[in-house]
Amino acid sequence: MNSKRKGSAGERELLGILLENGFDAHRNDQRYRGGMQNPDIAARFRGRPLHIEVKRAERLNLTSAIAQAVRDADGAAFPVVVHRTNRQPWLVTFRLDDFMTEVRDDARRAETDDDPTGFADPD
Repeated sequence: MNSKRKGSAGERELLGILLENGFDAHRNDQRYRGGMQNPDIAARFRGRPLHIEVKRAERLNLTSAIAQAVRDADGAAFPVVVHRTNRQPWLVTFRLDDFMTEVRDDARRAETDDDPTGFADPD
């Protein structure tokens, strides 16, 4: 399978998993537009936009992949790389600073929503 078809198959596979698990997600059409604010998959988690770059590769440069996600998300969404190799489970990679910002924001929302779990849904 060539790399372009493998990438498209990976995007469809991941989209199916996200949809099966209740995510509001859709796959972008890369034929006409790419780059800034045009992720492989756009999704929402707790009302927040996710910019998901999907990588299906045996050898992946994660530093380069997350840099692409951050650059292309352009501050408008949480940049995420979801990746896997052949016959292995999907993995999720994002920057620690982005994760800590999300945790702090969730904690602040929980304080104002009186949510004892600390995981208030903003919707």
